[in-house]
Amino acid sequence: MKKFLVIIAVLFIPALLCYSADKKIVVGFSQVGAENPWRTTMSENMKDAFEKAGMTLKFSDAQGKQENQIKALRSFIAQKVDVIILAPVVATGWDAVLKEIRDKKIPLIIVNRKLTVSVGKTEDYFLTFVGPDNTQAGKIAAKFVFDTFKNKPGDVNIMELQGTVGASTAVERKQGFDEALKSNPRFKIIISQSGDYNRAKGKEATEAMIKAVKAQGKRIDVLWSHADDQGIGGAQALAEAGLKPGKDVIIVSVDGLKITFEEMVAGRYNATIENPVDYGPRCVELVKTIVAGKANTISKFNWLNFTLYTAATAAKDLPTRKF
Repeated sequence: MKKFLVIIAVLFIPALLCYSADKKIVVGFSQVGAENPWRTTMSENMKDAFEKAGMTLKFSDAQGKQENQIKALRSFIAQKVDVIILAPVVATGWDAVLKEIRDKKIPLIIVNRKLTVSVGKTEDYFLTFVGPDNTQAGKIAAKFVFDTFKNKPGDVNIMELQGTVGASTAVERKQGFDEALKSNPRFKIIISQSGDYNRAKGKEATEAMIKAVKAQGKRIDVLWSHADDQGIGGAQALAEAGLKPGKDVIIVSVDGLKITFEEMVAGRYNATIENPVDYGPRCVELVKTIVAGKANTISKFNWLNFTLYTAATAAKDLPTRKF
């Protein structure tokens, strides 16, 4: 009888280490905000995927503020959620709350934007990252610019509209673009400002840059924007300044918004690099793996891919756009 009880106990212990089949899984998701259509579509994608999977997703919109995200993360800890998902608004300033999450042994998934810690190894604080390599977006944008001007001699002046200051996406997209420029010195960024991933701020920043460039007596050949929405604002500023966006100034940006395809069809935009939005299904699968007790099989980085779209195929591609 004792041997029988020992066998039962051994068989039962692994079940205790996993989640009960009838327990509804609860996931806390701290989102950057709703600063553009891409972000809101990504949020809906996450909500839909977790609802279909029968899991509870506690969604928190940080409205672009890190302090709101830190409050949300601590709320998730207090609620004892099973998994936390974080899309960090900026890369730094997370040390204390990440330690709290780790101390409570709550698995943490970082999505879309990366973060760093000031003490220890960043990788020790999260289970996995889901998203694209944003340096590749910068390199793809640079190659598009190189190809566009390959038969046009002379220097090419580039105006850069950066994303949110301190966001890993902005840092990496700039890094990738700048690295590509090193191989082709006739292409030069002559001025750069942040549009904060926002159309109105993108327009305002571009207006200021146009004035500064004109004061220097220089021309603008390219507008390279870290995101479509602020790039659309930049295009509006170019038009109001008497320049023809898409013709006088070549425009390339990142996200793949439907409005960008509409602008390409109208001849006012040249290219967009689609930022993958389908995070939900991937995150659901990762959570399922975690609750099955197989977190140790998950890769540290789950990469998503970028895709370049140009004005040449925009009319054909437009009907397929979802956001």
